[in-house]
Amino acid sequence: MPGIAGIVSRRPADECQRLVEAMVKSMKYEPFYASGTCFAPEIGVYGGWVAHDGSFAARQSAHGDPDAVSLLFSGECFFPSPDTRAGADVDRLPYLYEAEGERFVEQLNGLFSGLLIDRKQKRALLFNDRYGIERIYVYEDDDGTAFFASEAKALLRVVPELRAFDDEGVAQFLTFGCTLAGRTLFRDVRFLPGGSVWTFDKHTGNRKEQYFRPEQWESQAALTEEAFEREFLETFARILPQYVSSDSLTGISLTGGLDTRMIMAGIHGNAIKPTCYTFSGLTEDTLDVRLAARVAQVCGLEHQVLRIGTDFLTDFGRHVDRTVFVTDGCAGALTAHEIYFNEQGRALSPIRLTGNFGSEILRSMSTFKPANFPAALIDADFKQFIESSAQRVFDKQKTHPVAFAAFQEIPWNLFGTLAAGRSQVTFRTPYLDNEVVALAFRAPASSRLSPRSALRFVHENNPALGGIPTDRGVIWGGRGPSFMIRRLFSEFTFKLDYLHKEGLPHTLSQLDPLIGALSKFGMLGLHKFLPYRSWFRRELAAYIGDVLNAAQTRQSPYWNSQFLASIAADHSGGRKNYIREIHAILTLEATERLLIRGSSEPSGSAAERGN
Repeated sequence: MPGIAGIVSRRPADECQRLVEAMVKSMKYEPFYASGTCFAPEIGVYGGWVAHDGSFAARQSAHGDPDAVSLLFSGECFFPSPDTRAGADVDRLPYLYEAEGERFVEQLNGLFSGLLIDRKQKRALLFNDRYGIERIYVYEDDDGTAFFASEAKALLRVVPELRAFDDEGVAQFLTFGCTLAGRTLFRDVRFLPGGSVWTFDKHTGNRKEQYFRPEQWESQAALTEEAFEREFLETFARILPQYVSSDSLTGISLTGGLDTRMIMAGIHGNAIKPTCYTFSGLTEDTLDVRLAARVAQVCGLEHQVLRIGTDFLTDFGRHVDRTVFVTDGCAGALTAHEIYFNEQGRALSPIRLTGNFGSEILRSMSTFKPANFPAALIDADFKQFIESSAQRVFDKQKTHPVAFAAFQEIPWNLFGTLAAGRSQVTFRTPYLDNEVVALAFRAPASSRLSPRSALRFVHENNPALGGIPTDRGVIWGGRGPSFMIRRLFSEFTFKLDYLHKEGLPHTLSQLDPLIGALSKFGMLGLHKFLPYRSWFRRELAAYIGDVLNAAQTRQSPYWNSQFLASIAADHSGGRKNYIREIHAILTLEATERLLIRGSSEPSGSAAERGN
């Protein structure tokens, strides 16, 4: 995905420049990426950037005074109102720096990372957004050289000793489905916490600080339900237009849910007309497709359905490899569709506005939980790391629910999906706007457990949209027996879809044919359209068998090879559901083959797996 990369070092300038150019090259794997470098050998700072051509980040990074301030940037910043003092958007951030000095990062709102080089002051600042969504991976060697990049592969490319698994990182991945709190899958590679700013200064020395911590928002006084609703309606309506505004066409990935409904209600009557699209399966139309089409029609907007094709299955190995390679192993087999869909979305618009993270931030919904893999899957010598990792479980119950969502679940557990999509499109969501998240901390518990504020926003801004139920049967003013029946039916079919597509327990495996038969009555496929569990049993069974039985996979120090041999057969035979285990095995296998053993390009050949 696009980003920044660089080195701060006392090494010879030509060596540092060569290393940075190699780092940038490792990140420039799409033909529509722009890139560049910026070297300041007089202060020992060397940087490079990769960005979607024509994007906010590309404009920032390509613009600047080579004799004064240069800014290498990734992501986007949003400004709540026009600032005539700052001029064009390419001048705003350097202007803020000149006005505020090092504290300018505290004024930034958005998902971003950057390297600012000030030659006059002989200073450089490396920084990221408050949540750490725009990751910065770092490594410091024994001679004091600091390597940093938006993608871990850029560090692996130029520092060979990093090309090994980090056992604790792997243990976290196998326990929680992701790495936690700055740890990665790679030895000695870490990522910075959100709100970080590292200062490299020839005069005052180097400093590693955080300009923002969640406690600053947690200390706010709580509001009453009514006060929160009033404040939320005003705030969301005010910040939303900047997320739609763009020099190019904005695309909205529209669903049948409440969070994209709020976006559509908020842009009602806006002069800027985005295009709408919805992801879907081979042939079926989910509630997302049906409801999104109705919503777009009410708003007078174009709507298209972007479908997964049979080519996704016939070339699944390549899609897995591409996903793992692009995301540095943060996403894998069960998210291999993300790049596929977002590639189609890019053909419609280079910007994707989504409702992602609204339910986590505003309504405390969470899917972050331990994987609970069978103990027999893990190699006996590696179990100690798994047990140690499990003991370090963050205490979700003692963390403010908004803090947990914004600063742990989203930047750790949901990062891989975000990174995959961001490789193809510029990603936007209003639900991580600083004002929205800060206000969410002030919501009373009753508001966080209810969709009322969201429904009221939709109803007051576009009553016609408020009359369309969501995919979960929620509607403004809903009450009475018919409403309750619709809600119960929606929840029942949602759970059925989850069981049928991915989550069927081992104990219910014998009921699979019975559950599948419900499709004849229109009770399946209403919510989910990616049947990975059945794909792993049928269309992809041969591919999975090849990977799990490959010599390199069997020799991994993480798996019990005897148990490994039975997984593919038990899953394809319908005796067990090993969808999560298969995902973990495929993801780690591709991570080792592509990023550690060192292929420079993603590939899906069986030969590279050790057969």
